[in-house]
Amino acid sequence: MKIGIPKEIKTNENRISLVPAGAEALVAAGHEVIVEQGAGLGSGFLDEQYTAVGASIGSSADSVWANAELIVKVKEPIEPEWARIKAGQTVFTYFHFAADRRLTQAHIDSGAICIAYETVELPSHELPLLTPMSEVAGRMAVQEGAKYLEKVHGGRGLLLGGVPGVKPAKVVILGGGVVGTNAAKIAAGMGARVVILDVSLDRLRYLSDVMPANVQLIFSNRHNVLQQIAAADLVIGGVLIHGATAPRLIRKEDLKTMRPGAVIVDVAIDQGGCVETIHATTHENPIYIVGGIIHYGVANMPGGVPRTSTLALTNATFPYVLELANKGWKQALRDNAALRKGLNIVDGKVTYHGVAEAFGFDFHDPESFVQ
Repeated sequence: MKIGIPKEIKTNENRISLVPAGAEALVAAGHEVIVEQGAGLGSGFLDEQYTAVGASIGSSADSVWANAELIVKVKEPIEPEWARIKAGQTVFTYFHFAADRRLTQAHIDSGAICIAYETVELPSHELPLLTPMSEVAGRMAVQEGAKYLEKVHGGRGLLLGGVPGVKPAKVVILGGGVVGTNAAKIAAGMGARVVILDVSLDRLRYLSDVMPANVQLIFSNRHNVLQQIAAADLVIGGVLIHGATAPRLIRKEDLKTMRPGAVIVDVAIDQGGCVETIHATTHENPIYIVGGIIHYGVANMPGGVPRTSTLALTNATFPYVLELANKGWKQALRDNAALRKGLNIVDGKVTYHGVAEAFGFDFHDPESFVQ
């Protein structure tokens, strides 16, 4: 199979979807790998490292897309790429369709087979391809939040962990999943006072066993969310509904109850965000202020640490890429139920419930396309 690795063109996105070791394994399995010129530079991988293991270098994005049966990316194709997608071509990447109707419609119109990293789901309900980037984003959320609490950025002028004799900042984390857990580890390690809110009592019980003493666990409801954000210095949004739009937990009017100069880092921005006043930002222009509250909504946070993120992501995605290449998408999805849950769009039909519900599209059972 011909596998194309285009360069990511989303603003400040420096990750690549395949490292040289992965290219070597695909070539050894009899496949042709075409990497766009310079695609790996942002993550520290040179073209020569790919050619040394048998991959070829495509001189342009057009040549990579035109010649590949399987396109493997990191982020969703953005508008300049839509015209390059071919009917019948398989595209494997993060899509987050439920947050963007135009993106969804463009892929419906393309006739491509769209398999989303974020909805590949194991029987345990774990999301194996979302987990590594959620780990990175959760840890980065605290790092970025701590920076924007500095007065020079308009924040409250607080050191997250305080110092002896001065109490530390309060960090409120919405959601106790992978993002929330990793954010809490870093915030607690820096000495902050941390609160995690979650709707699952089982999850809260688990977290109570593994988190340090400076992490408090509280059941998430409207009353408790309002009470906690009113006293927060940093709020991190880490809620997730698999493949669907994130629930809005903080409304515009709620900002009036928060402390001026507090920071919101909404990691759920890829799925629309859990804060009513959030919109996607970039690493180049990461923040804006609404009602005296700093909003950070970078939609590709792990792209800020591309070396770490690329290695973490490809460790998880490569076995699925190899399966798609070896078997073709139909047989691979037939054999692998977890991968089958990643099928979001095929032949102009929406095959994932969360995406269909977000925009009122008809839902089509993915099982019917892999028989």
